Amino acid sequence: MSSIHLLPDHLISQIAAGEVVERPASALKELLENSLDAGADDVSVMLLQGGVKQLRVTDNGGGIAPDELTLALTRHATSKIASLEDLERVASLGFRGEALASIASVSRTSITSRIKRERHAWRISSEGGHLTPNEPAALDVGTVIEVNDLYYNTPARRKFLKTEGTEYGHCEEAFKRIALSRPQAGFMLQHNGRAQWRLAAGEPQKRFGAVLGEEFAEQAFLIDESAAGLRLWGMAAKPAYSKLSRDAQYFYVNGRFIRDKLVAHAVRQAYQDVLHHERHPAFVLFFELDPALVDVNVHPTKTEVRFRDGQAVHRFIFHALHKALAGPAGSQVAAPEPVAQAMPFQPTYPTYQPQIPLRAGEGLDFYRMMFGERPVSSAMITEEMPPQPVQDYPLGFALGQLHGVYVLSQNAQGLVVVDMHAAHERIMYERLKHALESQNIATQPLLLPVSFHADRLEVATAEEQVGVLHNLGFEIAVLSPTTLAVRAVPSMLKDADVVALARAVLSDIREFGGSRALTERRNEMLATMACHAAVRANRTLTITEMNALLRDMESTERSDQCNHGRPTWFQVTMAELDKMFMRGK
Repeated sequence: MSSIHLLPDHLISQIAAGEVVERPASALKELLENSLDAGADDVSVMLLQGGVKQLRVTDNGGGIAPDELTLALTRHATSKIASLEDLERVASLGFRGEALASIASVSRTSITSRIKRERHAWRISSEGGHLTPNEPAALDVGTVIEVNDLYYNTPARRKFLKTEGTEYGHCEEAFKRIALSRPQAGFMLQHNGRAQWRLAAGEPQKRFGAVLGEEFAEQAFLIDESAAGLRLWGMAAKPAYSKLSRDAQYFYVNGRFIRDKLVAHAVRQAYQDVLHHERHPAFVLFFELDPALVDVNVHPTKTEVRFRDGQAVHRFIFHALHKALAGPAGSQVAAPEPVAQAMPFQPTYPTYQPQIPLRAGEGLDFYRMMFGERPVSSAMITEEMPPQPVQDYPLGFALGQLHGVYVLSQNAQGLVVVDMHAAHERIMYERLKHALESQNIATQPLLLPVSFHADRLEVATAEEQVGVLHNLGFEIAVLSPTTLAVRAVPSMLKDADVVALARAVLSDIREFGGSRALTERRNEMLATMACHAAVRANRTLTITEMNALLRDMESTERSDQCNHGRPTWFQVTMAELDKMFMRGK
């Protein structure tokens, strides 16, 4: 039996390196965090062979004093904390004092650094953790850290590294995470001598668009919510811009990129009502709170945190995102109060189109004159349309209907195309939710009950779940072992196909059970009801009905997407239309 003994320092460092330096990207993350902690606002990264052959980070931060260079490569030596109190309120990105020593223990590492008061820089080297004496070097104020031949002295670990392309991909992702966290700093990334990224210091919104793409910037909304010492700000994409993976999700706690189950759940809950279950939202979000309320000393990689009051954090993040997502279509402008009734529409808003230079009758005269049809007399127009600023109504005013599926509307920006079924489905869904939450689903008795042939399970469900059906606004009676009669439906669904609606509701209740149907599966069931009640394709709408739909969308939460996460409308700007027709060229 072997005796207990102390491990040598170099072996301790190599063991620590296994946790801290999993691959070149891990080392890059630590070096970039050190640069930012040093106050750098200009950082350059050079990689060779995916960072395995060489990883070089240059910054213009405050630098390292000559007599501290040796300490910089010593385990548990740090400038970030000095006491337990500091550890409990960590505000820096690094603090453990492990990263540089761990990296140096499994590579050939050098540090060249100069502080402002020194006439020149100083350089120290390490090969597998064995240090050389300091020597003078040439460098402006700042630091250059060069890591060569990662894992050269631990070949077993090196065998676990992937291809050059894979390792570079991980390094690029680490670079992007850091670059997103500090828009006020400039960043550059080279790989094998070729520039891959050049990011100038600037506004956060520009940085987010530069890293995640202009499409993300165009499809995302700004968020900035504060309460009780907590703040959430950044950009989150609309549900229509969603991903098949989570690779466009960046969440920061006090500037530190993290992956946290509590945060992920809060975000998922906020999006669940507007996003298809197989899609994932895209976002860059920054959560700020008192450092004493979050423990970042959970794991050596520092990507996990623990909140002192997790429930409060979850609640705040959920409500901040939910509020932003709940904005109605075109919600940059205050929307009118919602219309009380569902289709057929009974609008209380202006339904004219002030921006068309010809009145409706004149337009018909012009059209028919051009194509040889008998013109309609302008005397048929009995009411002149008063002026009204179109910007007051973000979705504008209806022009007509396309193939019985889309409503075409003109607003201040150009053309709006609305999927009328998807839009009406969202409106109905939100109204059903509000009515059920307030226990105020109005019932519409049918003048003539509608009977239909039912299977035994449908009949059994109708008999056993009378109370649940009543809460949902239905009255379904059993006429025989194989026949049901619908005597009443929710008043807002009175224009739906009564039999199809009743079958769908009975099916949901049977599958999930009465109590679950009204609790955890409530939204799925209401979505089914809304889908059956929404106006169908190929139904002809009047201009009045079209405009009422637009006004309802402007005043309905989450009306940019239907219940399945599909967009309900698109904007085509005048500039885009001009480009299509090559105007101005």
